[in-house]
Amino acid sequence: MTKRVSILGATGSIGCNTIDLIEADPDAFDIVALTAGSNVARLADQAQRLRADIAVTADEARLPELRAALEGTGIEAAAGKAAIDEAAARPSDWVMSAIVGAAGLSPGIAALEQGATLALANKESMVAAGPLVLATAEANDATLLPVDSEHSAIFQALVGEKRDEVERVIITASGGAFRDWPLERLKTATLAEASSHPNWDMGQRITIDSASLFNKALELIEAKELFGFRPDQIEVLIHPESLVHAMVGFADGGLMAHVGPPDMRHAIGYALYWPDRGNVPVERLDLAKVGTLTFREPDEARHPALRLARDVMETGGYAGAIFNAAKETALDGFIEGRIGFLEMAEVVEATLEKMTDDCLANAAITLDQVHEVDHLARETARNLIAARQG
Repeated sequence: MTKRVSILGATGSIGCNTIDLIEADPDAFDIVALTAGSNVARLADQAQRLRADIAVTADEARLPELRAALEGTGIEAAAGKAAIDEAAARPSDWVMSAIVGAAGLSPGIAALEQGATLALANKESMVAAGPLVLATAEANDATLLPVDSEHSAIFQALVGEKRDEVERVIITASGGAFRDWPLERLKTATLAEASSHPNWDMGQRITIDSASLFNKALELIEAKELFGFRPDQIEVLIHPESLVHAMVGFADGGLMAHVGPPDMRHAIGYALYWPDRGNVPVERLDLAKVGTLTFREPDEARHPALRLARDVMETGGYAGAIFNAAKETALDGFIEGRIGFLEMAEVVEATLEKMTDDCLANAAITLDQVHEVDHLARETARNLIAARQG
């Protein structure tokens, strides 16, 4: 029996890796919907190769181009946010949520509402609205599978284990481009330097988040929301080799580690074939050649994003939505040359301080309210960035 699949964010690195796995086993999958940002040429090519039912671009101005590229194929073309939500709501067995940023929340919710298994690579959904995502999955008998390599590793390590016997969880971080830089040098870090990862090629925004450890800050919050861990149970270690993705420590003192190559196709493949394990074409590690695995504690003076994430976890409510929106806005400011590398964390912290009283810590989280908080946080962060320039 073939599995009906939709891929939200098909042209990004996660989407392309998902398609790579599907094309290696084409008879096992039928493609319902593919969505993308503005890379219409790649989207059209993917849709034709996979014979998708519909292809959707987020950029409404690119719809004529998409339609022209798909003319005569029988593949439906659409554009805009509402069209992406509609595509996500089409009946599918399995949906990859790989849209970057807060934009991935609404279509992910739409996929859960139709009862699909949601493979979640969009960590911002859990950061901004974790309780809402989990409640939606439960209400619609949908399944939520983590695709971030760290959370997939935790998920796998917990199979067959009792949750109340978990003592701690350790998430690893490569440390990014600046893991060996002195703090003083970070003040003058350039966009080009922050955009180069020592271990792999990723998109610019993710690479910069890796250098600042904002990606790991998001993952701390995601781990709390996905698995229900207390903030004090979740640890971070810098692990330059990027082979141990996470470890789970149990009440008897034992640690269960997930070890694998730094290849997102493993975590994607685990979710794609779950509850079975597929034959995923990733490198098989030769530990004798690896020789040594190293770990060290992160310096939170160098990486204040980790401290801010812990504050957000303790506050709860809409603090995660504020944090994520401010982070995305501060990242825009750095990319545009309006603020320095270290100023990103300062903008996020100032936004949280300004909006803490309004974060509605005890309120039930709704999608509309998340969107409103997201809008206000972005506006606040933009004003803070403008004030620094003034």
